[in-house]
Amino acid sequence: MTSGSRDASQATNGGAGYVVWMVPVALAALAFVFFKGLVEMEYRWSSTEEYSHGYMIPFVALFLLWKVTPELKRIDWQPTWWSPVLMLLALLGWALGELSSLFIIVHYAMWAALVALALAVIGWRGVRIAWAALVYLVFTIPLPNFLYRGLSAKLQLISTELGVAVIRLFDISVFVEGNVIDLGVYQLQVVEACSGLSYLFPLMSFGFLIAVLYRGPRWHSWLIFLATIPVTVLMNSFRIGMIGVTVEYWGIEMAEGVLHAFEGWFVFMACLAVLALLIWLLNAANKDGRGLLDRIDLATPASAQLQAIQPGVRGTRMTTAATLLLCLLAVPASLAFNAREEIVPQREAFTRFPLIKHDWVGRESKIEDNVLTELLLSDYIIADYHRPGDGMPVNLYIAYYNSQRTGATIHSPRSCMPGGGWLITDLSQLSLSDALGMDGPSVNRTIIRLGEQRQLVYYWFQQRGRDITNEYLAKWYLFQDSLTMARTDGALVRLVTPIAPGGDEAEADARLQAFLRDFYPELPRFIPGGAGG
Repeated sequence: MTSGSRDASQATNGGAGYVVWMVPVALAALAFVFFKGLVEMEYRWSSTEEYSHGYMIPFVALFLLWKVTPELKRIDWQPTWWSPVLMLLALLGWALGELSSLFIIVHYAMWAALVALALAVIGWRGVRIAWAALVYLVFTIPLPNFLYRGLSAKLQLISTELGVAVIRLFDISVFVEGNVIDLGVYQLQVVEACSGLSYLFPLMSFGFLIAVLYRGPRWHSWLIFLATIPVTVLMNSFRIGMIGVTVEYWGIEMAEGVLHAFEGWFVFMACLAVLALLIWLLNAANKDGRGLLDRIDLATPASAQLQAIQPGVRGTRMTTAATLLLCLLAVPASLAFNAREEIVPQREAFTRFPLIKHDWVGRESKIEDNVLTELLLSDYIIADYHRPGDGMPVNLYIAYYNSQRTGATIHSPRSCMPGGGWLITDLSQLSLSDALGMDGPSVNRTIIRLGEQRQLVYYWFQQRGRDITNEYLAKWYLFQDSLTMARTDGALVRLVTPIAPGGDEAEADARLQAFLRDFYPELPRFIPGGAGG
């Protein structure tokens, strides 16, 4: 044996050993560090129909990785210095996400950490071979709430309009107002659950898988994947339209219960059938004699095949050791984060918030239990206030959180209001100090519409002595104050009043500002201020 071949053999044998212990140790460390993120991700899978397919994604990713194992075994593994750099950035993202309670940052940081670990073992060449398995893991990550709500609201409106078009094809008289389909005798509301996202997310993940396995022109693969979006929207709209048709002829029970669920499953299977038809048409257009099943590569390597492949050169690198060291150092950092004692300032409960003040008289109401389960707030008040001579109420809603460290975070009205079918218009920021004649807040001012109805909304985030209008700035201060003050408490304050049909917005502004002149000074008792409490 020559000296060169002996060196290569030693590198190969030494390299095989480090993977056996390095990868499991690094994965165990990352699982410990990102444990809260994993728990929150699994909760979203189990509690949200749109992400229920998330349990399958890791297993499919392992299948995609297994398919390319022969190619990975042949190449030289050349770890890159980008691996510890990316791992450091991923861990910084984890810290930012933990301290700001933005799990979306934690989730993407976790994915980046897995890519960094892959770079530390198989290098850029290996990652280019295994890219599909790594990218497929992105489908496990739920969308951030603000993006989910916005997308859901848009799809609700699109599905409603297209569904009404289907109903009119059957010569049925129908009127649409926002997300409400009025059939005269019955009214159907296209709620968030009917937006089509419960089909879109699993169908997109399936479309990506088929696109990866497809053996044909690359543009075919892109078309298969991208087609999942219009197919889902059109089929969901057809479903809504058919619900309207059956309700018109057989009654409202056709839109409820088992039939509604069956229609959902039927539409998803129909989406798969349309996708299969598209693949069949693409295969027919190729005219190369290959069968449809031959286009989808489901072959996996056998153990004997893998053993017969002569491995490329492997060797431990300083970059690999540095990446592993970062994973291990993150463990005590995670323990320190979890051990930090958070300050929860003293405050009065909203049960003592005044319902009568000057000429205002309020009537308190309650939030439904299923909504409270989603909000995870610590305390709240929701009440309608009236005053003599004014038929229009002011609805006050304040949601308070003792802590936002564990994923219980404030829900922005920009995300929640579209879920009820309201369209947000004319969003701007307004300083109220001059109008109130005191040091008042700056608020988000917006008009929301639902058909002919209009309402004026003021809202802001009152957190640790600051009145904040920007959701992202609120998250930044959450991160900053968690580090400097050991506090993450805060509240959302929202006021809503109707605008009379044909009425002036200035009247609604004057009503909300008059309310704030009387009640804004009460807020510090219930929403603690800065360092002084």
